[in-house]
Amino acid sequence: MSSSKKWLITAIAALSVGSASALSSTAQAAELSYMLNGQNTTISTYEDWNAAHTSVTLTIKPKLTGKYTLSQPDLAPGIKFGIGSSLAHIPGDPDDIFYTTADRGPNGEIDVNGTTRRTFPLPNYTPTIYKIQLVQGQIKVLDTIPLKINGKDPVTGSNLITGLPNLKSRDEVPYDKAAANVISYDPYGLDVEGLAYNPKDDTFWISDEYGPYLVQVKRDGTLLQRLAPKGISSELNTPELPLKDVLPAAYLTRRQNRGAEAVGITPDGKWLFMAMQSPLRNPDKNVDNSRALRILKLDLATLQPVAEYAYMAEDAKQFKDLKQSDIVISDLNVINENTLLIDERDKNAGDKAQLKRIYQIDLSKATNILGKYDDAAKAGKTLEQLSTEEFDKAGIVPPSKRTILDVVELKYPNEKVEGISLVNGHTLVIVNDNDFGVDRLDSKENGTDLWTFELPYVLK
Repeated sequence: MSSSKKWLITAIAALSVGSASALSSTAQAAELSYMLNGQNTTISTYEDWNAAHTSVTLTIKPKLTGKYTLSQPDLAPGIKFGIGSSLAHIPGDPDDIFYTTADRGPNGEIDVNGTTRRTFPLPNYTPTIYKIQLVQGQIKVLDTIPLKINGKDPVTGSNLITGLPNLKSRDEVPYDKAAANVISYDPYGLDVEGLAYNPKDDTFWISDEYGPYLVQVKRDGTLLQRLAPKGISSELNTPELPLKDVLPAAYLTRRQNRGAEAVGITPDGKWLFMAMQSPLRNPDKNVDNSRALRILKLDLATLQPVAEYAYMAEDAKQFKDLKQSDIVISDLNVINENTLLIDERDKNAGDKAQLKRIYQIDLSKATNILGKYDDAAKAGKTLEQLSTEEFDKAGIVPPSKRTILDVVELKYPNEKVEGISLVNGHTLVIVNDNDFGVDRLDSKENGTDLWTFELPYVLK
């Protein structure tokens, strides 16, 4: 039986189960054969079935066009130079120029008498935006833009900030390298996970995992303002970094180290999107295995949220020995107001990896749930508590998804594909966060890999 016939039978069978759950989706590779001008042609595609939208989508696979590695001196013995927690291309720049960041700096976990302590071996590390260029298989660092405030940071004693936690009341306790002594909190500290550029005012926006927060930054690295969930501590509102508590209060229930992982802005500078890495712990950690990950849309003119969507992560049951809580969003890229690219992955690397995909999602028919499922007392259950059947009953339609890239089949070597970018609508770029090599102490290589792909179509 030809592949095209197999696909047709699969599509017919899928369409016959239109009553399936809105959370049901499948994605797999397929070969499509067809006759063109009297000649047989076969193309490799991704095949996505979406029950909520009763649709089957075939997408031609992109072509891998380049592999680039980073070769930078170590920050300290056993600590690699780090980038890759984000990736942004500024329209008008050369196609090989990007901006990226690392996260809050080198950190690790040490067990002390049965208690895990978070350590910061370089407590004065400055979160930084890096301008990079892709040249002959290498990632070249062209410029460094350290993040700073118009004032004095209480930890560094200068205008440079750190990546240390902000608040003793809700963040992890920071320890020194030996996990023996508690070190300072930093009200300006950032755990940078996402980076986006606004062409309207020539500024960057950062998604910060701590709050979660959104932070606006000048091109020279100066922090301008911070958007926070309603109810955050007033001690973070300072003249050096004004705070606006405009994000939904429910976001205060974020799981530590699973906060605001991604941010993106429409090309016209009107709308900003933020995605959470994992389900909120709303109301508690018993919902860690929810598949519902929140995507928030804000009006950049008013800085107010205008929509929220329930993105459905892949069902862990279709994979081997994978927990649902191990599937996360790691980045996003905004094509237009209704079309985003979403970076979804598991926690594994190399041969153990099962999920490392870039999806195109469509928000045009998705349900706006802003403010509707934040409080169990009002809604009966929070978004994260809803079962598959309850999603259907409530009429919540998630964004539709189609696979744009699957790098597991290409044996991408790293766990944390955390930066994605799109150039001219058809060049897709991905990069990993090497976590400063804290888990690869004996490696002589930096461990940062950036790959480029050419899409056989244009996204716009």
